[in-house]
Amino acid sequence: ATINADVLKLVPPRIARKYDVIPVERTNGSLTLAVSDPTNLPALDDVAFMTGLRVVPALASPSAIRQAIVHCYKSADDVVTEAEAEIEVLDGRESVGPVDVMELRASADQAPVVRVVNAFLLEALRRGTSDIHLESSETAFRIRFRIDGVLHEVKSLPKRLEPAIVSRIKIMANLDIAERRLPQDGRIKLRSGAREVDFRVNVLPMMFGESVVMRILDKDALNLDLTKLGLDPQALEQLQAATRSTNGVILITGPTGSGKTTTLYSAVHSLNSPDVAIMTVEDPVEYNLAGINQVPVNEAIGRTFATVLRSFLRHDPDVILVGEIRDMETAQIAIRAALTGHLVLSTIHTNDCPSTVARLLDMGIAPYLVAPALRLVVAQRLVRKACPACREPYEVDEDALIPYGHVPEGRGRCTLYRGRGCNACSFTGMRGRVGLYEIMRVTPEIRGLILANAPTDDIREVARQQGMKTLREMGLQKVLEGITTPDEVLRVTAE
Repeated sequence: ATINADVLKLVPPRIARKYDVIPVERTNGSLTLAVSDPTNLPALDDVAFMTGLRVVPALASPSAIRQAIVHCYKSADDVVTEAEAEIEVLDGRESVGPVDVMELRASADQAPVVRVVNAFLLEALRRGTSDIHLESSETAFRIRFRIDGVLHEVKSLPKRLEPAIVSRIKIMANLDIAERRLPQDGRIKLRSGAREVDFRVNVLPMMFGESVVMRILDKDALNLDLTKLGLDPQALEQLQAATRSTNGVILITGPTGSGKTTTLYSAVHSLNSPDVAIMTVEDPVEYNLAGINQVPVNEAIGRTFATVLRSFLRHDPDVILVGEIRDMETAQIAIRAALTGHLVLSTIHTNDCPSTVARLLDMGIAPYLVAPALRLVVAQRLVRKACPACREPYEVDEDALIPYGHVPEGRGRCTLYRGRGCNACSFTGMRGRVGLYEIMRVTPEIRGLILANAPTDDIREVARQQGMKTLREMGLQKVLEGITTPDEVLRVTAE
């Protein structure tokens, strides 16, 4: 008998495979569930929780259930599994050996290969993935998705499929399929309905083949509204006030993947108007912004951050965005641009706001240049949110938060939230992310400390006296608001 598609949707494939169960029929408030072990109470409880229905177990053999799962569920995994049997691929070969380009192209253009690649690209989009990792080992070729900042293994494929799949991606990204000794960078544009998504592709030769990482750049998912970044009202006002300045440097700091580009783009987007000339230099340009002049770095031909910045100063800009300050030369030009009537926004790699000053001084920039030029520093992280669909409350004593850096406020018992795990969050208990922001205004007192070459701890102390909240403090505020969990805050703010 055929199982109704709406009934199948009640139990996701992952849970069906995990517990060897499959939904059979829904009647009123109950769900008949075929199970191989009717005493498996965790399985029955999980299905009851996620569906909101009373579960009625029906005994079936494990082999019958697995056969039904394969037959009824059609996921990206299934597309890949079916295609594996059809793909005629080249035998593995040493990457330094001769390559038959026609043979590679023929294998990459086979319909099953195309289906496999399309399946995991679309699956990545469906799951809100930021990066796709395809990695070669001695015996396998695995696919991993980075979702909400954390890598998850999606599929492990036979090693023999690697050449055809990598070649297919190279063809889509307009790369040289015969080049297997040097790194390559490219871009794929994928249309899914009315949605157009870019994939930034990097191919890197490894010990046992080639590794591919694809960064997903989904313009539809990009919200460039400063008010939607998750800043509290005071921090938002401080950032907006700094962007209204006609000169000075605004620096965004944080690790890779902490949302710095989104904050930068949101800031320049808020300034984008016909009477403002905005120029950006980026490595690479991640999103095309209408009305803004964007220049990609190309070090191979000498188009570096520093050389482009020098040219900008002769191009009459009002606002300059520098993708990243990596060296003394770029820092010097950016600082001098800020001192000669330009508003400069950029990113830098430090742990928090006060240590950004030390980083600039360590680069060799004189304190008498840093002090008048620096206007605002924003340190940020992205924390995963407790899944709104399955989060549940629990109570703790306020003192339990002290090890996380919380200063007791006399609250007594606190209600916190954590996700139990459901279909919406792929059973991780976490779904979506929100920003944590530490904002340091460069006040006259802090300028004085910079000129005096004061220790970072002194700058931090004065900044906190003047109202700066640290990343950990902002994180604990999100915990008390029920948005995230203490462990998640500790994970992203650990030094």
